Amino acid sequence: MNVSFTTDELAFRDEVQAFFRDEFPRDILDMQDQAIPLTRDDVVRWHKCMYEKGWAAPNWPQEYGGTGWSPVQKYIFANEQAGANAPDFLAFGINMVGPIIYTFGSKEQKQRFLPDILQFNTWWCQGYSEAGSGSDLASLKTRADLDGDHYIVNGTKTWTTLGQYADWIFCLVRTNTDVSRRQEGISFILIDLNQPGVTIKPIVLMDGEAEVNEIHFDNVAVPVENLVGEEGKGWTYGKLLLQHERTNIAGVARSRNRLMRLKAQTAKSIRGAAPLADNRVFMRKVAATEVELKALEYTELRTLASISSGKAPGPESSILKVAGTELTQRIDALIVEAAGYYALPYVRDQYSPDFPPHERIGSGTETMAILQYLNHRKVSIFGGSNEIQKNIIAKHVLGL
Repeated sequence: MNVSFTTDELAFRDEVQAFFRDEFPRDILDMQDQAIPLTRDDVVRWHKCMYEKGWAAPNWPQEYGGTGWSPVQKYIFANEQAGANAPDFLAFGINMVGPIIYTFGSKEQKQRFLPDILQFNTWWCQGYSEAGSGSDLASLKTRADLDGDHYIVNGTKTWTTLGQYADWIFCLVRTNTDVSRRQEGISFILIDLNQPGVTIKPIVLMDGEAEVNEIHFDNVAVPVENLVGEEGKGWTYGKLLLQHERTNIAGVARSRNRLMRLKAQTAKSIRGAAPLADNRVFMRKVAATEVELKALEYTELRTLASISSGKAPGPESSILKVAGTELTQRIDALIVEAAGYYALPYVRDQYSPDFPPHERIGSGTETMAILQYLNHRKVSIFGGSNEIQKNIIAKHVLGL
């Protein structure tokens, strides 16, 4: 595959580099470099900065506010975004529900929801998984019963990432139980979380953060106009959304940047110790990871080309998801190994912007290493567990 750049593409790369250097909020980049968690306001602010630049939706059609970039431009942008250590787009609005709405939604839904998603005026979360209905998503039990001009929703969604910040949730719900296949009774609806009957309960993870939540629906009234597409077609829409999610989960550009930073660290003598670059066993692990990451990059480029031509990500998104998440976890392990003792201590207060930097234990990337390692145990599970993805690959790619 030819990945050489034309003169125009090089000029675009320079423009993106200049944007992240000169226009992107500097304090947010500094927080990223120091491994200081971003607040909700920080996330909203930098998304709005991208919107003002016109770069908030790289994969959307231009008619809905997308960039109109070529596959190579998208590739360049992802690399420069990662290279600047800028945050990733929050996927739920831009990369997940947005494409479902502009593909299957009504004219009224597009007019109502897409501008706010693009401008990040609305924070979205995803309501798919339930207790006992994760990888076997077709077994979900949250019901939406039609009552006049509303659906009455009852049930519980779990592992809802950042649901504590969200204004709206897109959900797969069961609207019909009298079907021959469980998938045929599932619909895709949009629910305002700021209403009676909605309860959000945080779930504290191993890293000490309440990143995910349970969201309970107790007789929540949802207008019928919030049904996306046709009733009973939610499984079809949900599968398309998951293909987009799996492509994003791969995180090739982000992994490449993390690996480059690790290699730069190995070349230095830290605290008087010999550079890790002198450790051939460790460097062989780094080299092997880098080779696999380069191979995965070409699969990502093929997927990007498919999306840009108007197609949805195909079963190759499952390959990206499996290989990408395994590489993410392998890089986590390398970073922890490189940090050594300094990966162990963690004092939450030291990541406050007001905490004196000279009093921190180790660098932010070192002391956060083990927390990131623990947090990323989940990446091979969410978006469809890797075991399920291997079944998809066997059936739809290998034809087994």
